[in-house]
Amino acid sequence: MAVEELQALERAHVVPAYARQPVQFVRGAGARLWDADGAEYLDFQTGLAVTSLGHSHPAVATAIQEQVARLLHVGNLFYTEPGMQLAKRLSECSLGGKVHYANSGTEANEAALKVARKAKPAGTVVSVRRGFHGRTYGSLSATPQESKQAPFAPLVPGFHSVEATAEALAGAVDERTAAVLLEPVQGESGVWVLDDELLRAARAACDEHGAALIFDEVQCGLGRTGTLWAYEDSGVVPDLMTSAKALGNGLPIGALICSPRYADVLEPGDHGSTFAGGPVACAAALAVLDVISDPQLLARVRALGARLAEGLAALPGVVEVRGRGLMLACDFADGRAPELVRRALLEQRLVVNATGPATLRLLPPLTIGPADVDEALQRLRALL
Repeated sequence: MAVEELQALERAHVVPAYARQPVQFVRGAGARLWDADGAEYLDFQTGLAVTSLGHSHPAVATAIQEQVARLLHVGNLFYTEPGMQLAKRLSECSLGGKVHYANSGTEANEAALKVARKAKPAGTVVSVRRGFHGRTYGSLSATPQESKQAPFAPLVPGFHSVEATAEALAGAVDERTAAVLLEPVQGESGVWVLDDELLRAARAACDEHGAALIFDEVQCGLGRTGTLWAYEDSGVVPDLMTSAKALGNGLPIGALICSPRYADVLEPGDHGSTFAGGPVACAAALAVLDVISDPQLLARVRALGARLAEGLAALPGVVEVRGRGLMLACDFADGRAPELVRRALLEQRLVVNATGPATLRLLPPLTIGPADVDEALQRLRALL
């Protein structure tokens, strides 16, 4: 079908919750996408940090195909091997406790909030400005962005936010606090790296008052910053950590990873999900971990991230570059980012996105090479 036909179907039958670009993608390989007319695009958005190994990665595709041929779904009242093996892998490469599965990042955050609240009944939850933790009610209540919260008020009580400074955060945590929820690198608000002082202050305040420190690594985890987990950059270890997006490289899967202290807070009946931890999504995630945990790949993410950041800083009109690894944003003085996203797509066949009026965000596959970085910069330079 032509794009115009799809747009007509959307207008007639699809809730208008998304502002789509006028392109229909039909195929992908690596960092490349092809539309219905056969035009080739360079993907530096990866479905919002989801296809971090690129499109149609052979190891992931094989794992999915083999598992689909064996067993698609039985639910969580029975055992399947991929889910148990993935939990073991996630625990051993991070917090050393136990794992609870979800279908998305916001659901993983909901599970984390429930664990914290059960561990400290009626406790409050502290987050920081510019944070984004999802669109379900608990996660939305922890997302201090008026434009996202206001249409859906009243929100869940017991949530409050402070400025993203060590002093403000330390002053907000007390004996009533159940959890502090932070993104080590804030993605949706424009790739703001929380400084180590703030993270250390959060850890100290949680230790002092018996609260859980939750790191939302839904976007910044799994190699995106050049380490397997973003918390490794600071050395500050959380009590609970959420993961999703890149975990399935396109299949919906999320995970709450608990430290030993919080591993057994939830009991049967406390929380659940029909599809979470299914064998196909977990088989895909096992293949993803095999690739992303390679030290050589992570070193290349750091090197190529530095190369991309340097190139972005040299572009006309760019006033600031932020981020870590291959999670980067650049601000333009004239605030034309949404227009640039559309023009990049239609004129230069480059897929990027904007997180605000002035901010362009780049989330390329972690498997790209130097030529891909240089080509993306060349296309942006031609556009500007």
